[in-house]
Amino acid sequence: MCDPVGARGRLIVLEGGEGSGKSTQARLLAERLGAELTREPGGTEVGERVRAIVLDRSLGHLAPRAELLLMVAARAQHVAEVLRPALERGRDVVCDRFSGSTLAYQAYGRGLPLEDVALASEVATAGLAADLVVLLDLPPEEARRRLAGVSDRIEAEDEAFHERVRAGFAALAAADPRRWAVVDATGTREEVATHVAGVVDGRLGPSRPRVAP
Repeated sequence: MCDPVGARGRLIVLEGGEGSGKSTQARLLAERLGAELTREPGGTEVGERVRAIVLDRSLGHLAPRAELLLMVAARAQHVAEVLRPALERGRDVVCDRFSGSTLAYQAYGRGLPLEDVALASEVATAGLAADLVVLLDLPPEEARRRLAGVSDRIEAEDEAFHERVRAGFAALAAADPRRWAVVDATGTREEVATHVAGVVDGRLGPSRPRVAP
């Protein structure tokens, strides 16, 4: 899973549906590892502007292919400006969402051809892949409880959409078990953080010394 030379930092991605606690767990993991924390869409000025567009309910309908291209444009900037430079400095990076989310949301959720979505994301990443993807899996009824009153454009999608996204994540994890690990997200914040830490240490080894930003 790690670069055999050992100089490159490790890219650890937290994935999951709405309400799964990804952002919280990504922050806790980054603090534990002394890693750089970032997110998608976002992480750069360009990415944050794209994020605001994608999540804005006032826009009304956004064509699935337009949504896909916005997501991968933000990712291309993120890889070039944040991820690759940090990893090449030997710094570990924890990212809240990456390519798996694009496949789960735009292919499985929106119904775009999986091969088209995969190709678009591959172009954006220029071959950069996560060393480990931790999928936080949460039953839909618990997700709805946690998201009560929350209403960005993606969170406001109907239950069928979120079920497709969850199934998509499960399919991605099952297809690549060496890179993906599934963690039950129904526990307390501390319980889930312990499970995530155990997975990271078990797959990638113990934390490494901090590298200056």
